[in-house]
Amino acid sequence: MAAEISDRVREIAEARGLPESEVFERALERGLEDLWEDLVLAQYLDDELDRVEAIEGVGRTKVKRAERERDLVEEDVDWGLNA
Repeated sequence: MAAEISDRVREIAEARGLPESEVFERALERGLEDLWEDLVLAQYLDDELDRVEAIEGVGRTKVKRAERERDLVEEDVDWGLNA
C-alpha cells in the first residue's frame, strides 16, 4: 500500500509540476476537510450540535443534504416496517 501511495504522489507531482511535499500537504488538507465534515454532520444528526453551528461548520448546502438523506432513510425504514 505504501508503495502504491508513493507512486501516486510521484505521478501527481510530475503531472502538476509540484513538489511531492505539496502533493502530500494538499492530500492531507482534503482528507482533514472530509473528516471534519463527517464529524460536524454526525454531531448535528446525533443532536450534539445545533443546526446553526452545523451550518457554520460545513455550510448550509451540506447540512440540507444530510437532512434530506436522513429523511429518506427514515422513510425507507418506515416503509419497511409497515409494508
